[in-house]
Amino acid sequence: METPKVNILVVGRHEEILETVLRIINKSENWVARGAMKDEEAIALFDTEKFDIVLLCGGIQEECEAVLRETFKQKDPEIIIIQHYGGGSGLLSNEIIHALSQRESSKNYNV
Repeated sequence: METPKVNILVVGRHEEILETVLRIINKSENWVARGAMKDEEAIALFDTEKFDIVLLCGGIQEECEAVLRETFKQKDPEIIIIQHYGGGSGLLSNEIIHALSQRESSKNYNV
């Protein structure tokens, strides 16, 4: 049986950075990412697809980030939201792996 891929929504404001982050994530055989540059687009994607993680890239204004976080949490209280400021593919992968391991630990703890 094939392990389901981790579905990641990436929200960013800079097209080139967003494209790079998506390319890095989609290189992994275990992850699949979709991206949005506008809040409305991100929320629409979130409403139509099941995501495991939302990754917020740098450049999002505080007010917009707060609204996005609140919206995503209201729609799915279990969603993992990661703030990503950059720093290369190794850091990005580690952020995702760390978030997933925390989610698994909390599931095991709550059993």
